[in-house]
Amino acid sequence: MRILPAGDRALLVELASLDEVLALFQKADGRRPDGVMDLVPAARTLLVQFDATAVSVSAVADWLRLLLHQVERDGVAAVLSQTSAHRVEIPVHYTGEDLEEVGAMLGLSPAQVIERHTGHEYRGAFAGFAPGFVYLTGGDPCFDGMPRRAVPRTRVPAGSVAIGGDFSAVYPSDSPGGWRLLGVTPLRMWDLGRESPALLQPGFKVQFRDLAAPGVYFSIPRESVGDQADVVREGGAASGQTSFEVLSPGPQTLVQDCGRPGMTALGVSGSGVLDRGSMAAANRLVGNPFGAAVLENAWGGLTMVCHGSAVVAVTGAPGAVVLTAASGMRLPAATGCSLAVQDGQTLRLGRPRAGMRYYLAVRGGWDTPVVLGSRSMDVLSGIGPVALRKGSRLKVGPFAGVPGDSPVVDPGPGAGHLFPKPGDVVCLSVVLGPRDDWFDAAALVRLQQQEWEVTAQSNRVGLRLEGKQPLGRIRAGELPSEGMVAGALEVPPSGQPVLFLADHPLTGGYPVVAVVVSRDLDVLAQVPPGVRLRFNVTE
Repeated sequence: MRILPAGDRALLVELASLDEVLALFQKADGRRPDGVMDLVPAARTLLVQFDATAVSVSAVADWLRLLLHQVERDGVAAVLSQTSAHRVEIPVHYTGEDLEEVGAMLGLSPAQVIERHTGHEYRGAFAGFAPGFVYLTGGDPCFDGMPRRAVPRTRVPAGSVAIGGDFSAVYPSDSPGGWRLLGVTPLRMWDLGRESPALLQPGFKVQFRDLAAPGVYFSIPRESVGDQADVVREGGAASGQTSFEVLSPGPQTLVQDCGRPGMTALGVSGSGVLDRGSMAAANRLVGNPFGAAVLENAWGGLTMVCHGSAVVAVTGAPGAVVLTAASGMRLPAATGCSLAVQDGQTLRLGRPRAGMRYYLAVRGGWDTPVVLGSRSMDVLSGIGPVALRKGSRLKVGPFAGVPGDSPVVDPGPGAGHLFPKPGDVVCLSVVLGPRDDWFDAAALVRLQQQEWEVTAQSNRVGLRLEGKQPLGRIRAGELPSEGMVAGALEVPPSGQPVLFLADHPLTGGYPVVAVVVSRDLDVLAQVPPGVRLRFNVTE
């Protein structure tokens, strides 16, 4: 076992096999100490995320060593035998585009491929790639090492049953993919209309069944379709309830709160607001708890008209806040203060003078749908209230004051606010690892001494960076997928890093050379394209 740093709020445990990972995960999942927030098992690693204000990194490492000792004492096979007895049968129409090609690669007929795929019980190993996508292990050894397609498909239909590497899986939604397609199932792998949206989870036992085989019959229930929640409310708010109607959403306006920690078993990452400090400040100004949902607006342009009366506050990037009466008269307004908005008045956000994101809070909070415990929109997975559009109407929740056990403000790890402009240089502290050993000494020096420009191909998933000289690896081949954290600097074969933000994928397959420390994450929310980054390594 190796325990590697993954920033200042996570450790990556590297083990020799998937079975060891799953055994350690099972031990850890049932007995987490206070402060351990989430566990992300993967092919050879277990990512452990923790609250550094509640537990020390050394205490987490000691806990992991103790658990591994228990796994070694009990035996991996014995620990795994205690996994969930939950069993799912998946009916399959074996009509996949790659069925014959897979057979030719293995020296088998299509019928023999089907027989081997249905002849073994699988186990849910870990989630990743997309919500509801679970890597299944334990199938026929003939499929081990199955190469992916040289050119991935741009669209793999939802329900496609596929094999790749040492795993089998079912695609929960339409998406690109390079695995070999054997067939399709009518079952929904991911449905927000169910109590448990993911049909499969790590630890579940899975058996594929051939729908064309004699005596095989499945009654497929008509399960509700889990459409993404929309903030639009036809017909407006209920009588007496204040609402805001969107006249223009600007380039992008999303509802955000603290996100969805603890959903990794469903294949869902934490997501949530990018600039926690600005969210906290906006909620403090209107008297809300820290975690109340806010509107996160990029580049201004948001224009809303109030139906009723409300108290709002705008924080984040500096820029013009324009409040206009129904008569057209302009009223006093600015960022960083509470604003009383009356019926018929219009609020508009101008283009930021620096930075790029505003945060708009309303007293009582935005009464938008809760999806998997959060009002946040995850742009990568598509989970959460959809982005605002013209005509959207957002209701304002009732204000009952701040509960005694709920702080008005808790800015989290942010180290203050910095609002750069294109051409500025922003310095960030990073912790090397977990995969800095994939790079030579010259690359690590270049990481720190070279400036990295933020390109226009950046969003809430991550900032794409470009340097004059790429980071060269000293290791060839692929890295088995492993858990990712916000702030990770992942380096693809091009050598030009991607700096992950809140909506990053749950797992990734490129080495992470370093991770931005948590106190600097708020800064990244306000970094527009054209800003240059410098990285300073810290212990």
